[in-house]
Amino acid sequence: MDPQLLEALRALADASRLRLVGLLSARPMAVEELAAASGLSSGTVVHHLKRLEAAGLVASRSCHPYVEYELRVGRLQAVSKELAGLDKVDEAGDQLPGPDGESMPAYDAKVLRAFMRGGKLVSIPAQEKKRVVVLRYLAGRCFADDRPYQEPEVNERLAAYHEDVAALRRYMVGAGLMTRAGGEYRRA
Repeated sequence: MDPQLLEALRALADASRLRLVGLLSARPMAVEELAAASGLSSGTVVHHLKRLEAAGLVASRSCHPYVEYELRVGRLQAVSKELAGLDKVDEAGDQLPGPDGESMPAYDAKVLRAFMRGGKLVSIPAQEKKRVVVLRYLAGRCFADDRPYQEPEVNERLAAYHEDVAALRRYMVGAGLMTRAGGEYRRA
């Protein structure tokens, strides 16, 4: 992730700084005006303004006898666009390493890293979209061969990843990743 974006988000992750950003959105103001309007001390206002300025969200200019601060609206809009683009990057097919180190779609890698620890599935995701990612991963690891698998073998292979093999079997069939007929399972 972009370090400048992170710095801007850290600067905005404070209620007092957000209050100052709101005040500066109306017009440029001096420290004393901001202190009076926000109820903060001048020293506290200066501290917060320095953090906002370091993040590029606020600019200062000398306006004798004061220093006025103004919101850099363009930078705030750029931060907003970067945040909006984070999901689009994932959808665009960017690749990230998965739990085994192999490259895979970014969303899949994030889901698998969240639910896999030490090669084991720590929990079965409740959200269907995430559960399907996990199930596809397990189907590829456990049932690579296009052949029928007996239920005891299916259980044994799935047990290497998670103890609730019955739920995993049921979810795989429900997601259309496997078929079940006469006690035999086959990749769909």
